[in-house]
Amino acid sequence: MPSKGATLELAVLGLLQESPLHGYELRKRLNLLLGWTRLLSYGSLYPALKRMLRAGWITEVVATSTPVSRRARIVYQITPAGIEYFASEITDAGPAAWEDENFNMRFAFFSRTDDAVRLRILEGRRSRLQERLDRARALSSGSDRYQTELRRHATESVEREVRWLTDLIEAERASQDRSGPKLPPRTTTTPPVVPTTDLSTEIS
Repeated sequence: MPSKGATLELAVLGLLQESPLHGYELRKRLNLLLGWTRLLSYGSLYPALKRMLRAGWITEVVATSTPVSRRARIVYQITPAGIEYFASEITDAGPAAWEDENFNMRFAFFSRTDDAVRLRILEGRRSRLQERLDRARALSSGSDRYQTELRRHATESVEREVRWLTDLIEAERASQDRSGPKLPPRTTTTPPVVPTTDLSTEIS
């Protein structure tokens, strides 16, 4: 499972592909994009930026001062190496992509992800959440009504996400069916041969 720092770095690279950003604007967009319940602090952002600078994924550019502020501002830009790294990581559809915070980041950049990868991540996320539901339902309710109520609230939240994921999966499949390869036109001599294809998360 990737660390939260690795997830943050990938999110930064995704945003910097849209436009260069300075630290304040980058932090604001990350909070809006990822929707983390705990707001991202500069104490988390700037160490991540330093790691990315050392890796060669981003560069710093001193922005020209404006009449409003004469203080020079550092703007961060993505490098070709950063673009290449982002492109390679965003195709990963394994279990790490299904986890809570990593899933949110991956979903935010689904427009840059192949159809098959999107579907694999959505199905994996739903499977992970269904496992959580099954374990939660197997637990006894207990005698503490507040703990029981908290468990009920958490269960209902996961159930809503499972329904949401199911709708997304159905929409993805329908979209892929519509945009899939067309069969060759039928002729009067030899009928076309159509190959068969095997179409082959824990409540706290």
